[in-house]
Amino acid sequence: MSRLDSFIRRVSAQRDCLNHAADLIKDFPGSVLELGLGNGRTYDHLRTLMPERDIYVFDRHVKAHPDCIPDDDHMIVGDFLETLPIALERMKMKAVLAHCDIGSGDKAASVALAKILGESLPNLLVTGAVIVSDQPFDLDIWQGQSLPESVAEGRYHIYRQV
Repeated sequence: MSRLDSFIRRVSAQRDCLNHAADLIKDFPGSVLELGLGNGRTYDHLRTLMPERDIYVFDRHVKAHPDCIPDDDHMIVGDFLETLPIALERMKMKAVLAHCDIGSGDKAASVALAKILGESLPNLLVTGAVIVSDQPFDLDIWQGQSLPESVAEGRYHIYRQV
Protein backbone atom coordinates (compact mmCIF):
# COMPACT_ATOMS: atom_id res chain seq x y z
CA MET A 1 0.00 0.00 0.00
CA SER A 2 1.31 3.44 -0.86
CA ARG A 3 1.94 6.01 1.86
CA LEU A 4 -0.86 8.12 0.34
CA ASP A 5 -3.33 5.24 0.57
CA SER A 6 -2.23 4.53 4.14
CA PHE A 7 -2.71 8.21 5.06
CA ILE A 8 -6.19 8.27 3.51
CA ARG A 9 -7.18 5.12 5.44
CA ARG A 10 -5.88 6.62 8.69
CA VAL A 11 -7.61 9.98 8.39
CA SER A 12 -10.83 8.39 7.13
CA ALA A 13 -10.84 6.12 10.19
CA GLN A 14 -10.12 9.13 12.40
CA ARG A 15 -12.97 11.14 10.88
CA ASP A 16 -15.46 8.26 11.09
CA CYS A 17 -14.56 7.54 14.72
CA LEU A 18 -14.83 11.22 15.70
CA ASN A 19 -18.20 11.54 13.96
CA HIS A 20 -19.38 8.42 15.80
CA ALA A 21 -18.06 9.73 19.13
CA ALA A 22 -19.77 13.10 18.63
CA ASP A 23 -23.05 11.25 18.20
CA LEU A 24 -22.40 9.18 21.36
CA ILE A 25 -21.90 12.31 23.51
CA LYS A 26 -24.47 14.63 21.92
CA ASP A 27 -26.76 14.57 24.98
CA PHE A 28 -24.03 14.93 27.60
CA PRO A 29 -22.35 18.14 28.80
CA GLY A 30 -18.60 18.53 28.87
CA SER A 31 -15.54 19.87 27.17
CA VAL A 32 -13.49 18.21 24.44
CA LEU A 33 -9.77 17.44 24.57
CA GLU A 34 -7.60 17.26 21.46
CA LEU A 35 -4.16 15.81 22.18
CA GLY A 36 -2.01 16.71 19.23
CA LEU A 37 -2.83 19.83 17.19
CA GLY A 38 -0.49 19.03 14.31
CA ASN A 39 -1.70 20.89 11.22
CA GLY A 40 -5.04 21.67 12.87
CA ARG A 41 -7.25 19.59 10.57
CA THR A 42 -8.76 17.48 13.34
CA TYR A 43 -9.30 20.49 15.60
CA ASP A 44 -11.07 22.20 12.71
CA HIS A 45 -13.27 19.12 12.24
CA LEU A 46 -14.09 18.94 15.96
CA ARG A 47 -15.11 22.60 16.17
CA THR A 48 -17.33 22.11 13.11
CA LEU A 49 -18.93 18.99 14.65
CA MET A 50 -19.39 20.56 18.09
CA PRO A 51 -19.33 24.35 17.83
CA GLU A 52 -20.99 24.82 21.22
CA ARG A 53 -18.31 22.96 23.18
CA ASP A 54 -15.05 24.20 24.67
CA ILE A 55 -12.24 22.36 22.89
CA TYR A 56 -8.90 22.31 24.70
CA VAL A 57 -5.96 21.49 22.47
CA PHE A 58 -2.59 20.21 23.65
CA ASP A 59 0.65 20.12 21.70
CA ARG A 60 4.35 20.57 22.27
CA HIS A 61 4.46 23.51 19.84
CA VAL A 62 2.07 25.25 17.48
CA LYS A 63 2.71 24.83 13.78
CA ALA A 64 -0.84 24.59 12.46
CA HIS A 65 -2.51 26.53 9.70
CA PRO A 66 -3.35 29.97 11.17
CA ASP A 67 -7.10 29.42 10.69
CA CYS A 68 -6.89 26.20 12.73
CA ILE A 69 -5.29 27.42 15.95
CA PRO A 70 -7.45 27.79 19.06
CA ASP A 71 -7.38 30.96 21.12
CA ASP A 72 -4.90 31.24 24.01
CA ASP A 73 -7.48 30.07 26.57
CA HIS A 74 -7.93 26.78 24.71
CA MET A 75 -4.41 26.12 23.37
CA ILE A 76 -2.18 24.42 25.94
CA VAL A 77 1.43 24.34 24.79
CA GLY A 78 4.04 22.02 26.27
CA ASP A 79 4.81 18.38 26.86
CA PHE A 80 1.65 16.30 27.53
CA LEU A 81 3.28 14.82 30.59
CA GLU A 82 3.60 18.28 32.13
CA THR A 83 0.46 20.00 30.83
CA LEU A 84 -2.18 17.29 31.32
CA PRO A 85 -1.82 16.95 35.10
CA ILE A 86 -2.56 20.67 35.58
CA ALA A 87 -5.01 21.20 32.70
CA LEU A 88 -8.12 20.99 34.89
CA GLU A 89 -7.14 24.38 36.32
CA ARG A 90 -7.75 25.92 32.87
CA MET A 91 -10.82 23.94 31.89
CA LYS A 92 -14.34 25.25 32.49
CA MET A 93 -15.59 21.69 32.95
CA LYS A 94 -14.28 18.15 32.66
CA ALA A 95 -14.24 16.57 29.23
CA VAL A 96 -16.83 14.26 27.74
CA LEU A 97 -14.62 13.47 24.74
CA ALA A 98 -10.88 13.10 24.32
CA HIS A 99 -9.15 12.57 21.00
CA CYS A 100 -5.62 11.26 21.36
CA ASP A 101 -3.64 11.58 18.15
CA ILE A 102 -0.33 10.70 19.75
CA GLY A 103 1.30 8.32 17.28
CA SER A 104 4.81 9.35 16.28
CA GLY A 105 5.68 6.67 13.76
CA ASP A 106 7.72 4.90 16.45
CA LYS A 107 5.28 2.23 17.64
CA ALA A 108 7.10 1.42 20.88
CA ALA A 109 7.39 5.10 21.85
CA SER A 110 3.72 5.75 20.97
CA VAL A 111 2.50 2.81 23.07
CA ALA A 112 4.73 3.93 25.96
CA LEU A 113 3.28 7.46 25.74
CA ALA A 114 -0.27 6.03 25.82
CA LYS A 115 0.63 4.10 28.96
CA ILE A 116 1.94 7.23 30.67
CA LEU A 117 -1.02 9.36 29.52
CA GLY A 118 -3.31 6.75 31.06
CA GLU A 119 -2.20 8.02 34.47
CA SER A 120 -3.35 11.65 34.09
CA LEU A 121 -5.93 11.71 31.29
CA PRO A 122 -8.74 9.95 33.24
CA ASN A 123 -8.70 12.74 35.84
CA LEU A 124 -9.79 15.22 33.15
CA LEU A 125 -12.79 13.14 32.01
CA VAL A 126 -16.32 12.71 33.30
CA THR A 127 -17.70 9.24 33.94
CA GLY A 128 -19.02 8.00 30.61
CA ALA A 129 -16.58 10.09 28.56
CA VAL A 130 -15.59 8.76 25.16
CA ILE A 131 -11.94 8.42 24.20
CA VAL A 132 -10.93 8.14 20.54
CA SER A 133 -7.30 7.21 19.95
CA ASP A 134 -4.85 6.20 17.28
CA GLN A 135 -3.05 4.14 19.94
CA PRO A 136 -4.38 1.37 22.19
CA PHE A 137 -4.88 2.06 25.89
CA ASP A 138 -5.00 -0.63 28.57
CA LEU A 139 -6.89 0.88 31.50
CA ASP A 140 -9.32 -0.95 33.75
CA ILE A 141 -11.59 2.10 33.86
CA TRP A 142 -11.86 2.34 30.05
CA GLN A 143 -14.03 -0.15 28.21
CA GLY A 144 -13.46 -0.77 24.51
CA GLN A 145 -16.36 0.27 22.27
CA SER A 146 -17.48 -0.84 18.84
CA LEU A 147 -15.93 0.94 15.90
CA PRO A 148 -17.94 2.29 12.97
CA GLU A 149 -18.36 -0.36 10.26
CA SER A 150 -16.06 1.63 7.96
CA VAL A 151 -13.09 1.30 10.35
CA ALA A 152 -10.93 -1.82 10.42
CA GLU A 153 -10.28 -3.33 13.85
CA GLY A 154 -7.01 -2.01 15.27
CA ARG A 155 -6.88 0.96 12.87
CA TYR A 156 -8.34 3.25 15.54
CA HIS A 157 -9.70 2.74 19.07
CA ILE A 158 -12.76 3.96 20.97
CA TYR A 159 -13.17 3.63 24.73
CA ARG A 160 -15.70 4.76 27.32
CA GLN A 161 -14.63 5.74 30.83
CA VAL A 162 -16.64 3.88 33.47
